[in-house]
Amino acid sequence: MSNEDKSNETIVIVDALNLFTRHFCAHPALGVNGEHVGGIVGFLYGVIHLVEDFKPTKVIIVWEGGGSSKKRAIFKEYKSKRKPAKLNRFYSDDMPSTVENRNHQVSVLVDIIKNLPIDQIYIPDCEADDVIGYICKYTYRAAKKVIISSDHDFYQLLDKKTIIYSPTWKKLVTSKDVIAKFGISPENFCLAKSICGDPADNIKGVGGVGFKTLAKRFPGLSSTDDMSVTEIVEIAKIEVEEGGKIKAIKNISEAIDLIKRNWRLIYLDTQNLSGDQILKINYVTDTFSPTRNKIQVMRILIKQGIQSFNVDRLFLSLKQIK
Repeated sequence: MSNEDKSNETIVIVDALNLFTRHFCAHPALGVNGEHVGGIVGFLYGVIHLVEDFKPTKVIIVWEGGGSSKKRAIFKEYKSKRKPAKLNRFYSDDMPSTVENRNHQVSVLVDIIKNLPIDQIYIPDCEADDVIGYICKYTYRAAKKVIISSDHDFYQLLDKKTIIYSPTWKKLVTSKDVIAKFGISPENFCLAKSICGDPADNIKGVGGVGFKTLAKRFPGLSSTDDMSVTEIVEIAKIEVEEGGKIKAIKNISEAIDLIKRNWRLIYLDTQNLSGDQILKINYVTDTFSPTRNKIQVMRILIKQGIQSFNVDRLFLSLKQIK
């Protein structure tokens, strides 16, 4: 299907692990067998609310693929210091919320989604971010898209066709919101983050530089015109040569290699996807055929001890999905 054929579609694209982890950590639901099932229940109700609110013609769930070997080749310490995901905060002594429980809930969700009219994508050896970036920029370039995630890396994808719903903010995130919060436009957000770094992913930034400093010292970063790493570094070098004494500017002028490396890690496009991975994304999206198997979904839920979930509402909300 060409991009022109997709221009009338509205697509909800879910950063699956991001949304699941939020519900797993916060939702206290237990099955009749006493096992924690909040991740499953919360995720499915989350999908219902998203579909009811945005009324998409298609929903795509993208799971993490075990990390990116390409990014680790660029920087072997990438994400090496990331803290493990928090376990459910409602239970401690009475019902230990283990990693095994979390993984089990993800596995159950995958099985449930196979029986829904939802396109589910898992590409081994790469990150969901890169898959979502590819889908937005290439697969469904002409369609209206809503990315569901609290991950700031997706801000670089914001444009006239793409918006973000943040489960953390509980609101849509637009270009105006990003500029208001960071002083940086979406067009330059990847560059700004490449300079500031990302401690959550163990990406070291330029010393003494944060978003507020960048926005103040480089006002061009708030415009819709793309700025390059080289351009920013050259501006900093000129200021230093003219006698500028600001330490952050001097640090930027000497950090072109670091900033370029970070850009390669953070920029969402095809550079961190292999040809085979791109072929698989294309195959999954091109060959997807909606499935509606309510009986099987009910069987899975009953097996997990989930008896009060509104299956009828789930299938009704997905009625218009193609």
